[in-house]
Amino acid sequence: MGEHKDDLRKIITTLALKNEEIQNFIYSLKQMIENVEENSNRVQGELEGEFQSLYSLLDELKEGMLMKIKQDRASRIYELQNQLTACTKALESSEELLETANHTLSASETDGFSQAAKQIKDSVTMAPAFRLSLKAKVTDNMSHLMVDFTQERRLLQNLHFLPVPSTPEIIASECFVANNSVSLVWSMPDGEDSGIQHYILEHRKTNFPGPPRTKEEQPWMVVEGIQDTEYTLTSQRFDMKYMNFRVKACNKAVSGDFSEPVTLETPAFSFRLDAGSSHQNLRVEESNVEWDATGGKVQDIKNREKDGRGRGASPCNSPARCVQSPKRMPSARVGRDRFTAESYTVLGDTPIDGGDCYWEVRFDKDSKAFAVGVTYRSLGKFDQLGKTSVSWCLHLNNWLQVTFAAKHGNKARILDVAVPNRIGVHCSYEEGFLSFYNATNKQLLHTFRMKFTQPVLPAFMVWCGSFSVYTGLQVPSCVKSLQKRNSATSSSSTSLT
Repeated sequence: MGEHKDDLRKIITTLALKNEEIQNFIYSLKQMIENVEENSNRVQGELEGEFQSLYSLLDELKEGMLMKIKQDRASRIYELQNQLTACTKALESSEELLETANHTLSASETDGFSQAAKQIKDSVTMAPAFRLSLKAKVTDNMSHLMVDFTQERRLLQNLHFLPVPSTPEIIASECFVANNSVSLVWSMPDGEDSGIQHYILEHRKTNFPGPPRTKEEQPWMVVEGIQDTEYTLTSQRFDMKYMNFRVKACNKAVSGDFSEPVTLETPAFSFRLDAGSSHQNLRVEESNVEWDATGGKVQDIKNREKDGRGRGASPCNSPARCVQSPKRMPSARVGRDRFTAESYTVLGDTPIDGGDCYWEVRFDKDSKAFAVGVTYRSLGKFDQLGKTSVSWCLHLNNWLQVTFAAKHGNKARILDVAVPNRIGVHCSYEEGFLSFYNATNKQLLHTFRMKFTQPVLPAFMVWCGSFSVYTGLQVPSCVKSLQKRNSATSSSSTSLT
């Protein structure tokens, strides 16, 4: 009995689920019927509007042509009427002269015949009838105003609904990534005639090669209104390893299907600031850093020391200091304390152990001090950039006197160049050079040449100021060219004084 009840319960559950499924499907069908009616009415209205627009255009064209016929008719009638009037007057004058000549001839025996004959002869010479052109000034043929709509009629007879555009194909071999830009090229099938008006391109970043994954955290970014079968995304920041692309064609009525997605590799050096390494007076937010005089909370420390908590309560030993920042990577200063004292430093979280790397930094030129460069992980928490043998940097000093210098091993070379608002850093690990550029005009500021013996980290220092870091950038082609051209003459770290 119990088994039958269980079986019956299962059947009831199955039937209930199936009934719910059918009810949902019925609702979906009813909704689709409503949508079909609504969409068909919309399409019908748009079609009537298109034809009404065509009728209006034909009526306008007809009115213009009729007006041309009326104007041409009036002009011709005017010329012919004037010519008819002139001929009528000439004929009347000629008939009067003929009558006078006949009358004079019948009275030839009179004494004044000779004088009368001479006057008639002179009148005939000057008669209008002999100065008239007996050829009509215009013709009566109006055939030149006839029209032939044979071709237009065939076109109208061939009117049809716009087809769905075919699916484009992205030509991967012609797509390329360079200078922080991605150039894409696609094609349509031969003989495509669907009235394509524009294309829609979608792209998104990913860390996975190959075909795009169905579930991806990054959303598709949309570029609309593309007129050609090629497009270039400029000023990109490649903070992920790859990008997915797909494109579809659109006509006035409908868009086609997306092309098969293409995945392109976007090699670039990307890192984040390691907030866990930064001096407590530096407030790190994403890629922005600002010097904060109250960041150390000195007063709170003193109050705790007065309460007898001692040095154990110092921020340097607090439990919060041991919590790793979610933005840090294991390659950063693991197990090390923050920079302290006058080393207002923060590091990048990604080591450089090979290849070409490039990043840029925009800083507040009113900062009392600022530095950008690279360092080994062994940089001490009290060390300042450029004052040790394990760090290389450009240093701006606005305190007491303004100096802009390249620093390494506590040696400096003053740079006789204008201080740029934005500095580009190019590090080639294998070739052993570190170059700094004016990021705006790509002027070479200084080059260190050395042989790196261990991975280096991007490093920054700021005092009473702020800066922003821009990563995910490729090495600009002009920077590569400048580096090759200047490699033989660039300054070396050993030449600093």
